[in-house]
Amino acid sequence: MKSDRLLSILLLLQTRGQVPAHELADRLEVSVRTIYRDIEALSASGVPVYAERGRHGGIALLPGFRTDVTGLTADESRALFILAAQGAHAALGLDEAIGSALRKVMAALPEPHRPAAELTSRRILVDSARWMPGPRGSDPATGDLDVLQDAVFSDRRLRLRYLHSGDDRPRTYTVDPYGLVSKAGVWYLVADRRGAPRLFRADRVRAATLTDLPVQRRAGVELADVWAVLKRQVEDRPVAVDVTARVARDRFPQFLRLKGQFLSERPEDDGESEWITVRLGFGVVGDTRTLLPFAASVEVLSPPEARAELAAAAAAVTGLYAGSGAARR
Repeated sequence: MKSDRLLSILLLLQTRGQVPAHELADRLEVSVRTIYRDIEALSASGVPVYAERGRHGGIALLPGFRTDVTGLTADESRALFILAAQGAHAALGLDEAIGSALRKVMAALPEPHRPAAELTSRRILVDSARWMPGPRGSDPATGDLDVLQDAVFSDRRLRLRYLHSGDDRPRTYTVDPYGLVSKAGVWYLVADRRGAPRLFRADRVRAATLTDLPVQRRAGVELADVWAVLKRQVEDRPVAVDVTARVARDRFPQFLRLKGQFLSERPEDDGESEWITVRLGFGVVGDTRTLLPFAASVEVLSPPEARAELAAAAAAVTGLYAGSGAARR
């Protein structure tokens, strides 16, 4: 459409300064003659645009002319530049389109808003794809997400009290944040610990404190680079034990939140039974012990060695508390 082309020309001139007519024509896939007609239309509408002929000529705006075609506030500008990770738009064939749209918006942003918008695009990522197939449960709590965000944008080190899956007590870490990633609605902090990349789920952060120390990121490394490495580590995790289990319907949303990353297939749910059948992939048989906190709400059906592992663990707990029932002194 002509109106879209006129806006594109205006934004390109604001961003680039003087641009040769043939380059505009190539970028917008029209003829040079069409470009000159568009320039006449912009001029007639009050835009101070002019053309210089000759070898070093081109089309430009009068010095000092700018227009805020968006009217965006600073927060709105930042919100637009929370970019979807590569592949989010590819499924619809829109990767190139989203990149083009954001370049246009960046060119049109008021000058004071541009640094914050650009920084946001480097510190926040959204990846809509789930780790494994299957429906996602309700969104988990976001923990100290505000503090994590402050650390990301203030470039300061962060001290975490973090509870790993299967642990009963949180551990303490001092980390150098790169940014935040929303993975299928679950927020993660991407950070270095002692120079090595680490991934922390926001809903497992029990406490987060900003330090006065500046962040120490690896030179030339951005959030997207670290996220790509960590994502590969999770997705390429070897699966040595295939487990079939059934989960009580009333605990299933919680099960998905905590163990959804281990799903290897879509859960079997007829919508009527009290149980939902799931198939899980674990690295070693001992990893199945992480299902014990669900008690009788999760039953492992196969393989036999996984059932034996859980039976032995349950027996050890029972033995610990067996006897007269009197508390130890």
